[in-house]
Amino acid sequence: MKSRYSPWFVALGLVLTSGAVVHAAPGDKLARGEPQAPSEPRAMPPHPSLATPESPALALAALDRKIADLDAEEASSKKELGELGPKLAEVHGRTLSRGRAFYKLSRAGMLPVGGGFDALVTHAMRVERSRRALSNDLGEEKRLRMRGGDLARNLERVARDRVSLASQRNAMDAARLAMADEQRRQVAFDQAFTQSTSGGGYVAVYGGNGASADVAIGAFSAARGRLLFPVAGRAETRQAHREGTDGPGLEIRASLGTPVRSVFAGRVAFADRYGVYGKLVILDHGEHHYSVSGNLGSIDVKVGGEVSAGERIGTVGDEGHGAMLYFEVRRGTETIPAGPWLGI
Repeated sequence: MKSRYSPWFVALGLVLTSGAVVHAAPGDKLARGEPQAPSEPRAMPPHPSLATPESPALALAALDRKIADLDAEEASSKKELGELGPKLAEVHGRTLSRGRAFYKLSRAGMLPVGGGFDALVTHAMRVERSRRALSNDLGEEKRLRMRGGDLARNLERVARDRVSLASQRNAMDAARLAMADEQRRQVAFDQAFTQSTSGGGYVAVYGGNGASADVAIGAFSAARGRLLFPVAGRAETRQAHREGTDGPGLEIRASLGTPVRSVFAGRVAFADRYGVYGKLVILDHGEHHYSVSGNLGSIDVKVGGEVSAGERIGTVGDEGHGAMLYFEVRRGTETIPAGPWLGI
C-alpha cells in the first residue's frame, strides 16, 4: 500500500541532497564566488623627462611622493593580510564544526519518522538551517581566501612598482649629478682661459726628453717655432678640429700610453675630463697663452701645480678613434694654429 508520507520523503530528499548555496548581496562577485579577472600590473606613470631643465627638483619630489604612496599602500595591505589570518582560522574552525553537525543530522535519515509528522518536519527544518549556516561559513571562508590572494598579488605589484620607481629615481639622480658635474667642468674650462700669470720667469727646456739641449728663459710668445714637441719620437701629425673651438688643432698619432709632456713651463689651469676633448690638461704659460692637451689616457698633474718644459703631464689615450693626442695652442679663448708654434 502506498504510504501517505511519500511526498514528504521526496521533499526531504530534495532538501538533503541539494548543493550548498552561498548567500551574498546582489552584484558582489567576490562573495558569490564568481571568478575574478586576474589583476593586471598597473602601468607605471611615464618617466618625467630628464631633459626638462626648469624643475628637476620637482620631478624628483613627484617620484618621492609616488614611492611614499607605495610604502603606505604596502603597509596597509600587510596590516589587512595580518588581520585576515586569525579571521580565516576562526571561520575555518566554525565551518568544520558545522560540517560535522550537518553530517550527523543528515545521517539521522528516517529516525524522526517514528515521532510522527511534526517531528519529521522539525527535523527537516533543523537540517535546512544547518545546511544554510554551513553554506554561509563556506562562502565566508572562500571570500577571505580570495581576499588574501588579492592582497598577496597587490603586494607583488607594489614591489614591482617600487623597483621601477627606484630605478627611475636613480637615473634622474645620476642625470642631475652628471649635469651639475658637467656645468662645473664647463665653468672650470671657461675660467682656465680667463686668468693668466705674467709669464716672466718660466724656463723652457728643449730636447727630445726634456734634456738641456737648449735652454731659453722668457715669455711663451718668444718661443714660437721652438716649443717642445708634446710627445717624444716620431709621430704622425695632421690638422684637426674639435666642436666648440674657433680654430684648428693637431691630431698627433702615437702609441697608446706614450708619455705626453709640457711644451713649455707653466701652471696647470685645468685637469679633468671635458666633452669631446676627453681627458684634458690645460697649461697656462703666461700672458694669456695656453696649451691644450686632450684625448689623454691618464692625467698626471693637478690643477694649480707648476710644471717645467718637458715634464710629463699624462699619456696618449684612445677615445674610440685610435690612439692620439689632440693638441691646441690658444691665445685667451682664441684657438690659433699650433703647427707654427711647434716648428712644423
